[in-house]
Amino acid sequence: MHDGDSRGMEWLALEAFDPTPVAVALTAGPGHRVAYTNRAFRAYVGDPPLGRPLAEAFSDRTRHDYAGLLDHVLATGEPVSLVEAPVRAAPSADPDRFLSVSLSRFTHGRPGVLLIAVDVTEQVAAARRADRATREQERIRRRYESLVWLGAQIVWVADPAGRVTESSGVWERVTGQSWEEYRDDGWSDVLHPDDRAAALRSWREACEHARPWYYTYRVRRRDGEFRHYDVQAAPVLEDGEVVEWVGTCTDVEEQWRERQRRDLLDRAAAAAVEQTELADVFGALADVLVPALADGCGVYLLPDLVDRPAGAPIVVRRIATAARAGTRRLPPTGEERFAPDSGFARAIKRRRPLHLTFPPGRPPRDLLPRSTVTFLTQAKATSVVLMPVIVDGTLAAAVTAARLGDREPLRTDDIALIRQVFNHTHDALSNAVQFHRTQQLALALQHSLLADPPELDDLELAARYLASPAAAEVGGDWYDSFVLPDGATALAIGDVVGHDLAAAVEMSRLRNMLRVLTADRLTPPCEILRRLNVAMETVDPDATATCVLARVEEPEPGRWQLNYAVAGHPPPLLIAPGGDARLLDEVADPLLGSPLDQPYHSAIEPLPHGSTLLLYTDGLVERPGEDLDAGLERLRRHASALVSRPLEDFCDALLDDMPSTGTDDIAMIALRVSP
Repeated sequence: MHDGDSRGMEWLALEAFDPTPVAVALTAGPGHRVAYTNRAFRAYVGDPPLGRPLAEAFSDRTRHDYAGLLDHVLATGEPVSLVEAPVRAAPSADPDRFLSVSLSRFTHGRPGVLLIAVDVTEQVAAARRADRATREQERIRRRYESLVWLGAQIVWVADPAGRVTESSGVWERVTGQSWEEYRDDGWSDVLHPDDRAAALRSWREACEHARPWYYTYRVRRRDGEFRHYDVQAAPVLEDGEVVEWVGTCTDVEEQWRERQRRDLLDRAAAAAVEQTELADVFGALADVLVPALADGCGVYLLPDLVDRPAGAPIVVRRIATAARAGTRRLPPTGEERFAPDSGFARAIKRRRPLHLTFPPGRPPRDLLPRSTVTFLTQAKATSVVLMPVIVDGTLAAAVTAARLGDREPLRTDDIALIRQVFNHTHDALSNAVQFHRTQQLALALQHSLLADPPELDDLELAARYLASPAAAEVGGDWYDSFVLPDGATALAIGDVVGHDLAAAVEMSRLRNMLRVLTADRLTPPCEILRRLNVAMETVDPDATATCVLARVEEPEPGRWQLNYAVAGHPPPLLIAPGGDARLLDEVADPLLGSPLDQPYHSAIEPLPHGSTLLLYTDGLVERPGEDLDAGLERLRRHASALVSRPLEDFCDALLDDMPSTGTDDIAMIALRVSP
């Protein structure tokens, strides 16, 4: 560079940089006065006049720095490189633009400094974005770790084969295991023995197939208590290969107990509603409690303690039991007696659960039924609860639930849940108790109505009654037999339409009227049935019934005959000594309860010596969807095959061999003429 307007070859060479996108500037002398700038420099930094100090092109903040750098480069010849965001003299300059600047000494002609700047705005922006992303990822990672720490508490890392290699340390503090005991597969040593094998098998399968693992197992904590933990583990993949596993363990004991409570109550309600008999309802509930909450369970039906005579012993009836697999179960039925001042009597009268914990196999004896004490002793139990069950305000039953020594004793919340089971199923228990009371009333009615047949010299009588297990002990079926004033033997069998206590009451009324009419008027059976039909119109016009009424007569010594009428009932069956059997269907009169103008008819049939007569109700022969004739033919064949047996055995075998639906009562009375 020369003074004045003259220019040397160096200037001409520098002008070649005018169109380039790289910013170029040249200074001259120790004052670093501008000797040359190209268009890119003027656009990026500014347009300082020629001859002015270059540093004036920069802002006050950077001017001092650039002046010092220019002095250093000119004095030492050492080049300098830096990235800077310049402040422009031109208002159009971009405030977010970054330049990579290099300074070097220029010695051709007058000494100066050559400044070359390259626009690196995009590179700097990309680097900043990458840095921000890295920092954000780090922040997310720290946030995730904090959440995991707060929520799960236990974090662990395993190698691709599933062996634990890292831990947050919480597991060791919770379980008391050392790191050496915990690592690899050592963590499984503190799992509940019943959970260990299945948990390891499930974990191995997850590792083998590289799929997330979700599991719940029980962990023995430092204090010896087992608690439920949810474990979750996910594989970490690189290029499709598992490089490690990351997992968490969360204490879910409270959530598990709540789930167990809901599940147990739901199962109890479903089991109870499917039953009708009181013993079946309690049996179903005992099966729900074992083994979920107890290892053994017994249910004892209590008498009415209010109406019990003073000083009388308390008799309880065992109606259901349950025991876990591998434990001897008590028989489901039995009786126990207690003195009115016994510990058991005092305990149940308090109407509150009695919780007992004791050394293995050494339960207290005064507070529990003997059968329960025997069970607890033999099974080495360590705890039991005696739970009174209140139904409709009445003390209905006492339940014993026990835990064995290989399981922690019953806790307060376990006892509360057992109590909830019976409270939750109160409606089903109430229905079953009412049904049971109906059964007891019907049973008493049965004993009063179904009297034993009379003992006769030349005739043998046997009777049977089999109540339907699906309804009350007695419905509308009945039989009767008695000796008339004229010496004939009356046989009757009938069925009142309906199957409940009301039908049993109507049956009682009908039976008594029939007895009175038969004994009062020694007329043919058809006339008695006609008069009974008239009486029913007055006494109970809505009743409907079937009946067979027969007189077994001896018109002359040693000769017997049957005088009978059938009102809508299955026909009598007569079996000869050799086994030839036939239905006596010569007469068929209308149902009792039919219009009064209906006629009734009787028939007379000889009864040979050794012959057997059978009267029965339709429960013995009827089947849903089957024609009645098929049932009658089946009965005829069975009776023919069994007639050689003694009469009592004959009746029992008929009940055993004839298939029964169990939906209807069966009544029958058989007569055999002596050979």
